[in-house]
Amino acid sequence: MQSKTLRYLDDGSIELLEQEVGDPQPGEVQVSGGACGICSWDIATARYGKELHPKAPAGHEGMGYVAKVGRGVTGLREGDRVAGGGFATVRNLPAERVYKVPDSPLADEFWIVEPVSCAVTGLDHCRLQPGQRVALIGCGFMGQLILQGLLHAPLAELVVIDIADNRLALARQQGAAETINSSQTDRAELAAGLKARNFDVVVDTSGSQAGLDLATDSVRRGGLINLFGWIKGDRATFDPTKWHLGGFSLVNSSPSSKLRDPFPPAIDLIHRGVFDLRPLVTHTVPLADYPDLMAEILAGDGGYVKGVVTLGG
Repeated sequence: MQSKTLRYLDDGSIELLEQEVGDPQPGEVQVSGGACGICSWDIATARYGKELHPKAPAGHEGMGYVAKVGRGVTGLREGDRVAGGGFATVRNLPAERVYKVPDSPLADEFWIVEPVSCAVTGLDHCRLQPGQRVALIGCGFMGQLILQGLLHAPLAELVVIDIADNRLALARQQGAAETINSSQTDRAELAAGLKARNFDVVVDTSGSQAGLDLATDSVRRGGLINLFGWIKGDRATFDPTKWHLGGFSLVNSSPSSKLRDPFPPAIDLIHRGVFDLRPLVTHTVPLADYPDLMAEILAGDGGYVKGVVTLGG
């Protein structure tokens, strides 16, 4: 069967191609159609090409429908809507890496489970206790997902910090009671003000050196910095004296740090509405239009939060 897919070239450009996909092997299922989210890793790969190590694979936030079931697979059958796969209209996947999605009226583009599973891992590493004070630095797509989770926690205080008014407006729309635009505030005054509020946990989803620096200067002595965002590149820096005297803990809550399989809770929480991608998915295009959408993203589309590529046909 022919499958439409893509690959990232060394200059970051996106090449669309077709390839033959055979029947699933034992222990595999064949998934077709559905959709796949565009990750910040995809965007960084399109921007930097071979200069980014490692480059993104051809999608990893996919979902679709079981078309064929390989020998020995149980618990999945043809027609099931599942999470798994990438930017390919047909793909064979290990059954153990495919997760059934419950019957739901939500459209495919709102069942992008993989990034929600990352948010589950990020929240697991917050080690939250009732009545704690939390600051969230960065409210892009992943920050908004973390925010959705935090809004269901019994916190004493939650403040959201970003450099873009439109992202802060979206955070308020989702229920954030306090937001701060750090680009419009004196940096030293902002850090001092946050420090004085004794934040127990500071979650940095920004993926930037500036975000890590602000987290360092904002968390209370003995508190926790949750480094969720990926500072892409070869180097990041820190002030060892501030870290030593601050006595705080720092946890890397990347997907590789998962404390459990985060997909089942992610699916359940999407189904129950705790995580809701409907206000976050701003761009949806078919696979053929993905290169054009990526060009818009790289050019700085101010309204972009999350893009999803549909894989039907």
